[in-house]
Amino acid sequence: MTREEIMAGLAEILDEVADVEPDQVAEDKSFVEELDVDSLAMVEIIVAAEERFGVQLPEEELKEMRFVSDVVGRIEKQLTPA
Repeated sequence: MTREEIMAGLAEILDEVADVEPDQVAEDKSFVEELDVDSLAMVEIIVAAEERFGVQLPEEELKEMRFVSDVVGRIEKQLTPA
């Protein structure tokens, strides 16, 4: 799966969970400051991303996932064979 495909999937999740228009989602955007995603919605986004991409995104790392690129990078890292 390419980084672009991960971005597209994450944009769909953000649209469904937090009513963020997909064209607003970019890697350099902050979930809280720029996309107006609250902590409850963020948990839902992480759960949906885990289900969609078949990865594990530990809740204790949630505070570190401030930007779209943080989540995309973690998903990409888990999907890339070692």
